[in-house]
Amino acid sequence: MTKILGIDEDSLSVCKTIIEDGGVVAFPTETVYGLGANAFDTAAVNRIFEIKGRPNDNPLIVHVHKDYDITALVEEIPYYATVLAEKFLPGPLTMVYKSKGIVSKAVSCGLATLAIRVPSHVGAQKFLKYLNLPIAAPSANISKHVSPTSAEHVFDDLNGKIDIILDGGKCAGGIESTVLDCTGDMPVILRSGLITENMIKDAVGECGTFVYDGHGEVRSPGMKYKHYSPRCNTMLFDSDELGQALSTYDEEDKKGVAVYLLLGGEHVLKAGGRRVLNLGKTAEDMAGNLYDVLRAGEKCAQLIIAVTPENRGGIMEGVINRLSKACRSV
Repeated sequence: MTKILGIDEDSLSVCKTIIEDGGVVAFPTETVYGLGANAFDTAAVNRIFEIKGRPNDNPLIVHVHKDYDITALVEEIPYYATVLAEKFLPGPLTMVYKSKGIVSKAVSCGLATLAIRVPSHVGAQKFLKYLNLPIAAPSANISKHVSPTSAEHVFDDLNGKIDIILDGGKCAGGIESTVLDCTGDMPVILRSGLITENMIKDAVGECGTFVYDGHGEVRSPGMKYKHYSPRCNTMLFDSDELGQALSTYDEEDKKGVAVYLLLGGEHVLKAGGRRVLNLGKTAEDMAGNLYDVLRAGEKCAQLIIAVTPENRGGIMEGVINRLSKACRSV
């Protein structure tokens, strides 16, 4: 039976023993809960992939505390990366550097790069500082299922598979960190998140965006495979297809299907008396609520019909990215 423990000296001591013995521990961050292991220990890192059922070509992110010297792990750190780190870290930003090859090759799935993150969650910082190790950690859920934003979500997926879940409460951010390639002349977004393109441009003047075409190496988590999916049928409509989504809801409802609409912003007001999973009004609300709403929806719905929000850009790009991977497009 997996134990859920508060974050204190006793639980951290237990976790340290587990990690040093090659085990894994679930811990909170400000975005989602992570499933962590010693990044120097190949067997422990492989255990993460085994527990999650994660494809072994989907790289992991290394988490460190705010005072950890990452120059021990990576090659040259560009000036713009230093500026971004000073402005946004600790926080929901992962930066990819050329690796020195010190950590296990299993972390980056054989790539010559290493993704590093400094989470801002107080509990995560206590955990990482206590261990003083780079901790490789994807989200603490079964691969392809909705990411966990509470200790209870982790328990639902991994009970019996791990010993300890550190309970740091509900994650405030909701969606995973922005992943930024810092191996070139300018930063390039590999995965959108809470640190937006405009925020990066405001800080360092320029920022590109990489779009994965389905071929070649996977440079970041969340690029290649279906992710974040609830355990029920789904459909995804674009914002301008709301009318079609409502009609589809009515058709399925008449068949006796337990169907729910997943909506945010102004779309909620147009749902009439239909059953709604409400993402909230603002981009921050929608990011923070998305995974909670998807997990709640899978418990009551046979079919979730999602409609992308009307707004675009900024944090909403991250929300739409997650919706597009979680739900089947029509």
